[in-house]
Amino acid sequence: MTDVGAAGESVSGQIAAEIAGRIATGELARGDRVPSTRQIVRERGVAMATASRVLTTLRRQGLVHAVPGIGTVVGPGRPGGDPAPIDPVPIDPVPIDPAPIDPAPIDPAPIDPAPIDPAPIEGSPSPDPPAAASEPALSRSRVVATAIQIADAEGLAALSMRRVAAELGTATMSLYRHVRDKDDLLMLMVQATFARYPLPARPADARAGLEALCRLQWSSYQRHPWLAQWVSMTRPQLIPSAMAHTEWAMAILADLGLGVNERLHMAVTLANYVRGTAINLEPEAQAEQDTGITSHEWMASQDAVMAGIVASGEFPMFAELAQVEDLDLTLESLFEFGLARLLDGLEVSSGR
Repeated sequence: MTDVGAAGESVSGQIAAEIAGRIATGELARGDRVPSTRQIVRERGVAMATASRVLTTLRRQGLVHAVPGIGTVVGPGRPGGDPAPIDPVPIDPVPIDPAPIDPAPIDPAPIDPAPIDPAPIEGSPSPDPPAAASEPALSRSRVVATAIQIADAEGLAALSMRRVAAELGTATMSLYRHVRDKDDLLMLMVQATFARYPLPARPADARAGLEALCRLQWSSYQRHPWLAQWVSMTRPQLIPSAMAHTEWAMAILADLGLGVNERLHMAVTLANYVRGTAINLEPEAQAEQDTGITSHEWMASQDAVMAGIVASGEFPMFAELAQVEDLDLTLESLFEFGLARLLDGLEVSSGR
């Protein structure tokens, strides 16, 4: 499969060149982790496919290599030169002092947690309580922003109240003065994330408006891959900044003459299509971090297996696909293809 988009290739090449320059100057030394695809997406505002091409380019140049469980690190290669050989370096074990260490005494004084005000509406984010006088720098907005940064960089699996507290340099119990629990924190994270992507002005053309809405959602999921994992279609969370998207879509569909039931189903169908495609972003980012190879590289590694399967003659359609050199199936191409067909079908069903 080949990469798509000359513009995307140009951007990925520029980013790869910058990272290669940091390796050449020694800013990134051998064994240092290079920016992950998630970090490139977050800091550069590019698509996941573009970020993947950056690391692919650096691997092909011999500058980086994958370390399972760690990610992509600087290798022995040198910009503009052949990769240097890796010499094993023996490491002498450091003797361990068997002397016992007396633990520091633990203050048994109990810590009374601050009271938690119950939320007036179950399932909705709790109201922001007054800031504690002893922690003027800690606020709900800081807690939520820090949690979003962790989830963006490492996924929801890495998010915990203890981790957020560690990033903020405060005690875990201090967080409960600002959020009820982790579920409340997640609700606030989703509310804040959707609020970062305000709805555009409604265009006169209904199709253009719905397309703009879907692209806005796709962009938010690309920059925050964890978001699609948390949003539910069967048990939707009552979050105003997210509900505004459905309200906006139903208003456009009402102008097309659709009934209440049709409006709701079409609005949720479009949202679920975008979310259903984007739900693959988080596991793919994790798989790339764990294995150190992109989805393109993984597919290329399956060429021999695919050749053996199609040689059986039982899969003529796949055999035909195998002959197409410029075929490219990515999450981006799936999103574009499916969105166009959904909007085509809506135009036909609404009589436009």
